[in-house]
Amino acid sequence: MEKKKGRPRNAEAEKAILAAAYDLLLESGFGAVTVEKIAEQAKVSKATIYKWWPNKAAVVMDSFMSAALSRLPVPDTGSVRNDIAIQVTNLAKFLTSREGKVINELIAEGQSDPKLAEEYRSRYFSPRRLESHRILERGVHRGELKQDLDIELTIDLIYGPLFYRLLITGEKLDETFIESLINYAFEGIKAKR
Repeated sequence: MEKKKGRPRNAEAEKAILAAAYDLLLESGFGAVTVEKIAEQAKVSKATIYKWWPNKAAVVMDSFMSAALSRLPVPDTGSVRNDIAIQVTNLAKFLTSREGKVINELIAEGQSDPKLAEEYRSRYFSPRRLESHRILERGVHRGELKQDLDIELTIDLIYGPLFYRLLITGEKLDETFIESLINYAFEGIKAKR
């Protein structure tokens, strides 16, 4: 998030705003969160919020991101297969948690709110995709994966089924599913020896 120019942010007020936005998001969902409610709960003025964020979507996404980042560390075990398995497992656990279910709400709201859709794409999904890209790129460089691997398509191949189950079918994202997904994906992308 590019910060607006002016006086530097007050760290305590920023923390209170992010905590209030996140609490309201979990309690009521994105649609019910307003800048007025955030300001009231954080005990700051609406003007303070608008000075630091361009809109409700931006402050809500910042609050969500600060909570989500600690739950999704990027693995580097020395094995691309293990790293992807860890990342997919962590993501599945997060997406099925109460906090992760917020992603469903944000995606749904983003269908009719282009600002929110841009926020979650640029601030949540693009950074996660870049992390996955780096993991797969390491696997290509180490010779674990095909040299001509289409990394962007591989990301869709691996992570698309998670969101398909999460958003469309409602089927479980359990260990059996994740193991099968990784096995099938790696059959097609691993380097031939």
